[in-house]
Amino acid sequence: MEEATAQNSGARRNEDIALDLMKFVAMTTGYGRTTSSGVGFQGSGAASKPEEYASHLLELYAKCLQAVHAKK
Repeated sequence: MEEATAQNSGARRNEDIALDLMKFVAMTTGYGRTTSSGVGFQGSGAASKPEEYASHLLELYAKCLQAVHAKK
């Protein structure tokens, strides 16, 4: 029972790390925003609708989560 709890807390920790990483990347680069006020690359990240912006952020979160899982 304790082992399952430890695994769940580990998975939750990975999700938290991925979320923090996504926030950092999105805020630093302006990823998915319609304006180009970010620093660094800004190629394919521009969204014209709120739904597209949300979709871009979800894709970025998935990439961040994969990166966190790959490091473990």
